[in-house]
Amino acid sequence: MAAVPIVFSEALNLQQLGVPEGSIKHGLTSMSSDKWIVSVEPSQVTLVDLQNNAAVTRRPIQAEAAIMNPESNVLALRSGTTLQIFNLDAKAKLKSHAMTEPIVFWKWTSATNLALVTAGAVYHWSTEGDSAPVKAFDRHPSIGPNTQIINYHVSPDQKWCLIGGISAGAGGTVNGNMQLYSVEKKVSQPLQGHAGAFHTVRLVGREDPAQVLVFHERKADGADGHKLYVMEVGRDPAKGPAFRLAPTAIPVPADAGADFPVSLVVDKKNDLAFLLTKMGYVYMFDIHSGKTMYRAKVTQETVFVTCGQDSTGAVFGITVRTGKVIRVQLNGPALVPYITTTLRDNDLAIKVAGRLGLPGAENLYAAEFERLIGAGQVVEAAKLVAASGTALRTPATIARFQQIPAQPGSPQPVFQYFSTLLESGKLNEQESIELAKPVLQQGRPQLMEKWLKDDKLQCSEQLGDLIMPSDAGMALSVYLRCQCHAKAINCFVQRGEYDKIVPYATSVGFKMDYSSMLSQLLFNNPQGALDLAKGLVNAEGGPLIDIQATAEAFLSSNRIQETTAFLLEALKDNKPEHAYLQTKLLEINLVGGAPQVADAIMQNGILTHYDRAHVGKLCERAGMWQRAAEHYTEISDIKRVFKNSHQMNPEFVVEFFGKLNREQSLALLKDMMSRGPSNMQVCVEVAKKYHDELGSEDLIQVFESNKASEGLYYYLGAIVNFSEDPHVHFKYIQAACQLGQFKEAERVCRDSNIYVPEEVKEYLKNAKLPDPRPLIHVCDRFDFVDELTEYLYLNSLLQYVEVYVTKVSPAKTPQVVGKLFDLGANEDFIKRILMAVGSACPVDEMVECAETRNRLRLLQPWLEARVATGSTEPGTHNALGKIYITLNRDPKAFLTNNMFYDPKVLGPYCESLDPSLAFVAYKKGAGECDDELIAISNTHGLYRDLAKYLVERQDLDLWAKVLNKKEGEEAEDPNRRQLIDQIVEWALPESTSADEVSVTVKAFMAADLPGELITLLERIILQGSDFSDNKNLQNLLILTAIRADSTRVASYIDQLDNFDAKDIALICVSESHMLYEEAFTIYQKFSRPEFTEDKDDQVEMQVSAIGVVVDFLKDLDRAKTYATQVDEKPVWSRLGKAQLEEKCAADAIESFINAEDPSEYVMVCAESNEAEIWDELIPYLKMARKALQENLLDTELIYAFAKTNNLTEMEQFVNGPNVANIQNIGDRCFDEGLYHASKILFSSINNNSKLALCHINLEEYREAVAAATKANNVSTWKQVCFACLRAEEFRLAATCGLEVIKYPDHVDEVVAYYSDLGHFTHLVSLFEQGLGLEDAHIGIFTELGILYTKHVPDKVMEHCKVFFSKLNVGKVVRACERARLFPPAVYLYMADKQYDNAVKVMMERAPAWENDLFLDSITKVRNAEIMYKAVSFYLTTHPTLFTRLMEVLEENIDHSRAVNQLRRTGDHALQLGQDYLKSVQKLNLSPVNEALNELYVDDEDYESLRKSIDSFNNFNMIALASKLSSHELLEFRRISAYVYRCNKKWSQSIELSKGDRMWKDCIDTANESADAEIIENILRFFCDSSEKECFCAALYTCFSHVSPDLALELGWVNGYTHYIVPFFMQTFKQTHDRLKKLEERTAPPKEEGNVQDAVAGTYGNLGGFGNGMLMIENGGGMGGMPAPMPPHGGIDMSGFAGAQQQPGMMPPQGMMPNGGMPHM
Repeated sequence: MAAVPIVFSEALNLQQLGVPEGSIKHGLTSMSSDKWIVSVEPSQVTLVDLQNNAAVTRRPIQAEAAIMNPESNVLALRSGTTLQIFNLDAKAKLKSHAMTEPIVFWKWTSATNLALVTAGAVYHWSTEGDSAPVKAFDRHPSIGPNTQIINYHVSPDQKWCLIGGISAGAGGTVNGNMQLYSVEKKVSQPLQGHAGAFHTVRLVGREDPAQVLVFHERKADGADGHKLYVMEVGRDPAKGPAFRLAPTAIPVPADAGADFPVSLVVDKKNDLAFLLTKMGYVYMFDIHSGKTMYRAKVTQETVFVTCGQDSTGAVFGITVRTGKVIRVQLNGPALVPYITTTLRDNDLAIKVAGRLGLPGAENLYAAEFERLIGAGQVVEAAKLVAASGTALRTPATIARFQQIPAQPGSPQPVFQYFSTLLESGKLNEQESIELAKPVLQQGRPQLMEKWLKDDKLQCSEQLGDLIMPSDAGMALSVYLRCQCHAKAINCFVQRGEYDKIVPYATSVGFKMDYSSMLSQLLFNNPQGALDLAKGLVNAEGGPLIDIQATAEAFLSSNRIQETTAFLLEALKDNKPEHAYLQTKLLEINLVGGAPQVADAIMQNGILTHYDRAHVGKLCERAGMWQRAAEHYTEISDIKRVFKNSHQMNPEFVVEFFGKLNREQSLALLKDMMSRGPSNMQVCVEVAKKYHDELGSEDLIQVFESNKASEGLYYYLGAIVNFSEDPHVHFKYIQAACQLGQFKEAERVCRDSNIYVPEEVKEYLKNAKLPDPRPLIHVCDRFDFVDELTEYLYLNSLLQYVEVYVTKVSPAKTPQVVGKLFDLGANEDFIKRILMAVGSACPVDEMVECAETRNRLRLLQPWLEARVATGSTEPGTHNALGKIYITLNRDPKAFLTNNMFYDPKVLGPYCESLDPSLAFVAYKKGAGECDDELIAISNTHGLYRDLAKYLVERQDLDLWAKVLNKKEGEEAEDPNRRQLIDQIVEWALPESTSADEVSVTVKAFMAADLPGELITLLERIILQGSDFSDNKNLQNLLILTAIRADSTRVASYIDQLDNFDAKDIALICVSESHMLYEEAFTIYQKFSRPEFTEDKDDQVEMQVSAIGVVVDFLKDLDRAKTYATQVDEKPVWSRLGKAQLEEKCAADAIESFINAEDPSEYVMVCAESNEAEIWDELIPYLKMARKALQENLLDTELIYAFAKTNNLTEMEQFVNGPNVANIQNIGDRCFDEGLYHASKILFSSINNNSKLALCHINLEEYREAVAAATKANNVSTWKQVCFACLRAEEFRLAATCGLEVIKYPDHVDEVVAYYSDLGHFTHLVSLFEQGLGLEDAHIGIFTELGILYTKHVPDKVMEHCKVFFSKLNVGKVVRACERARLFPPAVYLYMADKQYDNAVKVMMERAPAWENDLFLDSITKVRNAEIMYKAVSFYLTTHPTLFTRLMEVLEENIDHSRAVNQLRRTGDHALQLGQDYLKSVQKLNLSPVNEALNELYVDDEDYESLRKSIDSFNNFNMIALASKLSSHELLEFRRISAYVYRCNKKWSQSIELSKGDRMWKDCIDTANESADAEIIENILRFFCDSSEKECFCAALYTCFSHVSPDLALELGWVNGYTHYIVPFFMQTFKQTHDRLKKLEERTAPPKEEGNVQDAVAGTYGNLGGFGNGMLMIENGGGMGGMPAPMPPHGGIDMSGFAGAQQQPGMMPPQGMMPNGGMPHM
């Protein structure tokens, strides 16, 4: 059968990946590209990664739909009108939006745009930025809301949109409508068709691509049939007319008249279109011609989603429910043959083959080509060749064009041919060569260069050879492209680009002899040799030459500069193994007269592994002292070199010390300093830089040992500012003093914190410097003032004492003066010092110093001088005060008037002299000395002064100190009592300040002295004073009485009128006082007009008064009397609330009616309901409805009417205007059994559900059914049904039951209720009636089946067969199994494709087994273990049908396991399975072969055994051979020998054959072994056993393996001369033939013709032979003869072919091995 032009396969199955059947349908499963399949399940979203072996990822996402971005892992989710976009890689939400209308279709139109289709419009939503969906256009009326949208496309230029959908047509047809919308023009065009798509094609004769719309058309009436349209959209008219094909008819098969397309997918790779239909047909169209190329039915299911694969051109589709992912792709090799043989459209075949480069049209191309050539249409013929792919582009075609004569005025046909090919693409190798020949002959290499740049020519070695004479650079480009490495390197050599040779050869893996090339270049072009050598040592993968040998070769030619450059390049990696070469490199420059080069090399530091000691000696000889020092390690050598340190760079010397260890550095430093002061400066620099490493102590010792004080000074001066070594600082001070640098010594003594003060002090004291300032700074900083003062005083340096206290440290004047006092200095000198220091001297210390020495009066002038200058220091004034008090110079005036002394200092000083002065001083402290003042007052009885001071101070804290008892104090303090008496009797009455009185009262209150406070307030208020009418004091008096003496409160209330009545009353009724009568008196008193003028305030007082009565006195009768007395509505309202709280609902209702207050209607209703006083409540509710319109009022009024059975008035109220909650009150009446009232209420609001229940309770069943019909609510139907059932109203119950079982969730409850009452017949009848319901669901059919299993088992099978598709198989099967109805269970399992369970039931339940059903099911089970159980089942229960079972299972089971199962069952099982084993032996399985072989042996069927062994060799042959070797039958022993022979066990096989005298078997086995020893043994055996004929046969058979001398020996020894003659005849014939062939092969070759001589001459003149230039290619490398001997002076090339190079040696100079050709 001929191959079809498409390849169809099933890529995978979604059901097998766990996707449920219900989710595989339009809208739930999507496939935007060949990367992902997304399926939405009830509780999750399943993602199938097609790029990762269909890996399945499930995410717990609740969504209605999900689609994956075609390019990235971005998932769009839709739930209702909410859209969300997530990036799965970043695990982040990109965007979200809530649409205003539902989405009916959506699709990714690109990687950044999501199209959203609603009932009326199309929106585009970009994933970039935060923008919302943008409306693109409105849907056309032709695809209105009744059209189901199935696809949407956007053109590649984003300027055209195509939306398509389907809708129901007349006569059951499906109409298709599409809308084409122009984004630029904003216009739409309706199209009648089902599917379409955009595509971009390149048309012949046009430079710009064409954007075409490919779509299917079918009119609604179906008159014109199905057509395919291809037309260009969006082309600029200025560029020409748009491309458009005439519509072509689509060949729809006769049985698919009602079929319609569901999608059209474009194969972008091949410019094809695939149209898939609902019935599973696929059509393949050529977009360029619009023709149908193939049609086939690929599936029985409907494909609901499709997508294309751009890389292969394949089309993927998913079938609905089954989840098969099908793949349809072009079968390129079969397309053209199919078009030519089946479609018979040669023109289409030629165009398709040329466009897609497909085989199969070669003959068509040839015939058309000959026709065009014969017609003289050269250009057309050339275009045909260009379009034919490779079919006609052959050398014969070129020859045809070359043979065509040129027309006058026209270019040659061959140039026209090549020009056409160049326009269409790239020339092949032969075409490129043929074009290059004439172009180069015409001297136009620039054309060649242009074509090469444009990649129009196929590069080859021959093309490069043609270009080489004209342009070596262009030839090099050709050689590089065609990977002709040898000739490319030759071009590099000719162009002098030696540095490119090695990188190129390394990159392409080309091997050649670089040593010989380098040897030649060394004499001809040293620089080229250097460049090549550098490339060789830097080759990737390691050097390609021996570095040392190459360096010696350069050096032997006295090329020191090149040698140096080469070694620098070769040794740049600085490897340890190159130590010798590094040393050699430096040596040849140091010894060869170029020490500056060696110095530069060492300066760069690129070489580190050379012999440093040797190089150091060479440097020393060359006078390079610094380099020599760098290379020496022994200190003796270094000292020797450093004798010339004066010739070294000082910076080097300093840096060099950093390379030495500590001992070496110190030794070298001593040595340098010992040679005189010339090295002192550099030694100081060394000491400065390395003092941390060498140690300052050792360095100081070095300087001191060489008596270099100046050097030591400069060294220490550099480090002293940074050093923290006390020794360094001390030595620096010492050195500075020795050198007379007193200012520097002073600076360090002043600024340093490091030196040891005692050490420096002692040194400076002993040194007796003429300038004591360093000592002054040390003593001043470290508090050696006494020693300094003594040193200066004893050494008569008094001027420095004055300088010290005036300029250095005035703050230490007291210490200096104290020491002078101790030394007995002159008082005038001391006074002069003090006056000189003046205010800079600290007063307190000075006073203390003088006071301790009893010299305070000496300071009076100094102190008065300080006061005169305006000093306000307390110390100064304290000292003067002490002097004045001591001298009694008006101390009280001083203490009273002076503002600057410290009372805490002078107060204690005065206590012992005069307590009154101390009181004045403490009083001056303004509160700072209160404790001292109180203490001195108590001690000396100054109570009146203290009382006055307390009242004036107005300080509550101070009052607390004197009035409060101290902690732990129990007895009354007599001082406190005397002080209180003074306050009450004298201090406070004299005060006229309200603040003083207020603070004093507060103080008494805070001190908790209520008795004293009452006495104090009565004296102020009741006995007449300026504060008698003070409201605060009256409040305070009453409050104090409330706290301390409540018996006085009533009298105070009667006597006082100016107090806060409300506040006092609230305090009286508080829990802590409970003075309720006093509070009631206050409210009653102040509610009178004379005290309260405002009417509202009077009512407020009355309400408060009755509040006291009802809340605190709890006397409702007294309250009612008071309310009647005042007769105010707020008072009645307050009384009603209190009565309500006390559960006196009737009295409360009366009070609220008097108050006309409905505010508490909620509590009134609640309490009335609790008390059940409905008659009393009705007037209140009517009153309340006048002021309020509340739901509760109307509701409670209706309830009251119902409770009082006033139904007439209730019905009137309900029918009138009201805001009652009729539903709630109806429910309430219903719950309380007031069914008549509730019936009225539910009727008024049309609550038929509740109304039906009322009828039920009133036993009005027909009315209940009527109400349920109006309600049409499942719960109502259910309740009415059950009620009718209880009343045995079966007809009415069935009417209701049919309405209930429409809802699956309530079926079980209906069944249970009927069953509990035992009405099984009526139950079955109910469900049988339910089958006829219009909306009968699966639960009805399932439950009826279950009921049949219980009550009518005869109907079960029929029910299952008729209504299988509407059953819940699992539930019905379980019911059948419980009822032991196994045949229906098997049927259900099979119909539901649960073949595993069906087979299990048939095996476990004998009545359920049926052979045909069993065999049909066993092949479809998923669990393979069941198949093996079936094998055992048939072996034990149905052995006669075992063979048939195995025929069915042959393709599905593991036959090895089956054989083992047969073996375990017993020998009879193997006999039963023999036919099965024969049928599967073709699989060549070891267990099967062994089992069959055993059966053949047991049956002694050697022929079958021999056939089995020959055909199937997969078994243990050695074991079988060993078993058969002792068999009693000859044929089985022969089989044993044969098996040994097959396994190359030659000896065992031959021995067996010998034993049975099977000589032919022996000879064949020996010949097959090809073992000379075995053959010799068999020959000798035949000779020993006198088997002459066998001996001759063995020689003939084993001819190729027998040595002639062995045959001759055996024939001569045994007299078998005649038997060996045939052997020797054959031997001579074979030897003769071999010699003849050898002579022919070794004969000298004949000379070739003149063409080869010319080629050889051409290459001989290329410049590589006679002019001394190096040629890589020569001799056989170019295919020519050896060049003639060059004239004298040239290079002799004649010995290259025979030259052999010894390993490890350089080739002779001027020669290259192997004829100069690089190794390939």
